[in-house]
Amino acid sequence: MKRLLNLLLVLVGFLLTTACTQMPTEKSNVVDLRPALTFRIENPAANTARVNVDGLDMGQVEAYLEGKAVLRIFPGTHRVQVISGSTVWLDERLYLADGVVRALIIR
Repeated sequence: MKRLLNLLLVLVGFLLTTACTQMPTEKSNVVDLRPALTFRIENPAANTARVNVDGLDMGQVEAYLEGKAVLRIFPGTHRVQVISGSTVWLDERLYLADGVVRALIIR
């Protein structure tokens, strides 16, 4: 009886110590190397202008201000326009490679 009790205590002790361990995990980070655009506005009237990349509306320019956020795009040649109504603040054709962050100035 004493032997069975000792065996039971050893078994319970083993289960308690193995239940507190965590299985090893692997952590991996994904780096986004797509090129990015950001804008520096010198004229406050351009804050509400819209950004178009290759004819697609990407939102207001103030969403991509330098130091706050970037607009990720695919590598290659793109036409970037910043338009507010009939005013064209920026119309530029540029090439961006992987890992490049380009700041465009709106005057």
